[in-house]
Amino acid sequence: MVRIPEQARDLLREHGPTAPVWRRRVAILGGAVTIGLVALLFAHLADWAGERFTAVAARWWWAPLIVTPLGYAAIAGITARFAPAARGSGIPQVMAATRNPDHAMSALVSARIVLVKLALTIGTLLVGASTGREGPTVQIAASIMGYAHRLMAIPLRASVFIAGGAAGVAGAFNTPLAGVAFAIEELAAAYEQRMTLLVMTAVLIAGMTSLGLSSDYIYFGVMRQTLSVRETMLAAPIAGILGGLMGAFFSRAVLATGRTNWGPVAKLRARPMLFAGSLGAIVAVIGVASGLTWGTGYGAARAIITGTDVPHWFGIAKLATTLATAVSGMPGGIFAPSLAVGAGVGNMLRWLLPTYPGGAIVLLGMVAYFTGVVRAPLTAVIIISETTASRGLMMPLLASALIADFVAQAVSKERLYHALSQAFLPPPDPQQAQGMASHDDPEPSHRTGKP
Repeated sequence: MVRIPEQARDLLREHGPTAPVWRRRVAILGGAVTIGLVALLFAHLADWAGERFTAVAARWWWAPLIVTPLGYAAIAGITARFAPAARGSGIPQVMAATRNPDHAMSALVSARIVLVKLALTIGTLLVGASTGREGPTVQIAASIMGYAHRLMAIPLRASVFIAGGAAGVAGAFNTPLAGVAFAIEELAAAYEQRMTLLVMTAVLIAGMTSLGLSSDYIYFGVMRQTLSVRETMLAAPIAGILGGLMGAFFSRAVLATGRTNWGPVAKLRARPMLFAGSLGAIVAVIGVASGLTWGTGYGAARAIITGTDVPHWFGIAKLATTLATAVSGMPGGIFAPSLAVGAGVGNMLRWLLPTYPGGAIVLLGMVAYFTGVVRAPLTAVIIISETTASRGLMMPLLASALIADFVAQAVSKERLYHALSQAFLPPPDPQQAQGMASHDDPEPSHRTGKP
């Protein structure tokens, strides 16, 4: 029998195929490829669900008045009973999961939770909810990356979920750069340098997987219009102020509804099925009256961008249905509906600035409103730029996003996803908190490190 020298065995253990570095690479590669495939499948299922509901609503105009409220109530009841962590967007859950990655694998991003999330999100689109698939994709992607690392016996860190969530954004929109920006601005409260390679690798692999299977598609279509410096100086501030105000209103309304102790709302909130059904009725009435506010809003947004005549009140109506869906606790995201509302804001701006390039003005409204809601201006600019191939508008888009972020911060101090993530954090351990307090030195000089 051939004996391997001890030094060779050490090298094989540290750098061989079973070494941690190789197992980590396999986990990243396998997780990212799986995320790309799942994101693509989820996108097709979501589109199918939205088309089925639209077909039903077109054939029987009155059907949503029955299907939507009952569907909201049923989905709210299923979520509350079987998977409370599947409610809402999914992005706050991933933020909370980074605080305790090992615990999150059995709670916030467990296989059961994400499977329920996927199924119920499709269900919400089947009943006409004004919701999107991007937030749920982030939660599902974080779970996939977590299980890939567990399968390869790699310790879980917060960076694993951040990389998975960023890859989910890249796969959902086919926008790798937006995935990186989203990881920096939203998922990672303090972006560590050591996460860079993990995030970049996961995002690029997931993006290439989605790109390879679905071809080089542009989410909202190609936009080649540009704005001059003079036009930008007027349009960007107007879009930033209007979009920032409306986005901040949406955020404050979502948070206030979840916290208010006002009697009627508090009583309804204590009965999730009745609460969701009532909000579903609002969504149904607005949807039947307008015919435009169902689902993700992708079709209406693309129509506005390309110059199709869409009513100027669309943005307000879509905001109302998205708000009703968001506060009802339906599993589903707000990315795509927010972009649709933003397109409606841009449509109003196009009416105010009729001599300006219409498509470019619509994109300013989209980036401004999205920034006002999510408070991630870099992510907003890159998403709009990549989903419309509008690289010539980068500076006007950035100007609108920064102004909208400033306005939204003045109106709503809390960032929406960060505030919502607090509900998914485990309650503090009183004994641990007491132990930490007992070790605190009351002397100010000791706390500051002075002798």
